[in-house]
Amino acid sequence: MRVCEVYRRPVPAFSFEFFPPKTEAGLERLYSRIAHLGELNPAFVSVTYGAGGSTRGKTVETARHIQNAIGIDTMAHLTCRGQDAAEVAAILDELAASGVQNVLALRGDAPIGEVGPTKGDFRYASDLISFIARRGGFCIGAACYPEGHIESPSREDDLAWTAEKVEAGADFLITQVFFDNAVYFDFVARARASGISVPIVPGLMPMTHVAQIERFTKMCGASIPAALSDRLEGYRDDEQATMAIGIEWALRQSRELLAGGAPGIHFYTLNRSLATRVVCMSLMG
Repeated sequence: MRVCEVYRRPVPAFSFEFFPPKTEAGLERLYSRIAHLGELNPAFVSVTYGAGGSTRGKTVETARHIQNAIGIDTMAHLTCRGQDAAEVAAILDELAASGVQNVLALRGDAPIGEVGPTKGDFRYASDLISFIARRGGFCIGAACYPEGHIESPSREDDLAWTAEKVEAGADFLITQVFFDNAVYFDFVARARASGISVPIVPGLMPMTHVAQIERFTKMCGASIPAALSDRLEGYRDDEQATMAIGIEWALRQSRELLAGGAPGIHFYTLNRSLATRVVCMSLMG
């Protein structure tokens, strides 16, 4: 199923994001976890794409396996950084041949050590989105940033770039992770006022490690509310307590977001299924 059709349903859609492990043993463990989460009947799962296309082969292989062997609709991430049109077209052909109909089109991170403007035929995500849309055959998702992209000078500037992605052909938007629902609802209100009408799906991350979430939020520019930070501080070295707090916080966020009209929840799993599973089962129960 095309993801854009998922968000036309009257019930909320739950989806999960994974990244391709580096080893075959890691892939087997991942497939087992995804099959386990499949019992929750997710709308789809997404597979990330490494900096500069570094996991291109693994992304296509993983998406193909989930789509065809596990039987869950899959969305493959695709970045344009450092790649030319012929390379991107080849990847799209591989995905189409595998039955994958959904793509999350991103600019992507630069390979380690690379600085300066994006190399290749595409400079921005909107360029990649336009290219995919002209080819046809895919439902296209794009990223958005409720607190503003870390490289944007202002939230207004970032919103203008988001609108350009939609105008280029994005069918829906998935947000960067956030921990304060107010920033999501404010972003949706501003997006609607600017004319953006596509579904805006909140992306949540049930946290399991304090240091890991601190590194992640620093990298992407997301903030951690003081109330959450204060609760976590006393359990920095207690993994079980951290997971319990993370599950409770994500569950509270999810319930409030769905009650406020969010079309579903996209969970950033970091390839860990337990916390996401607990949250989803609680929402469905």
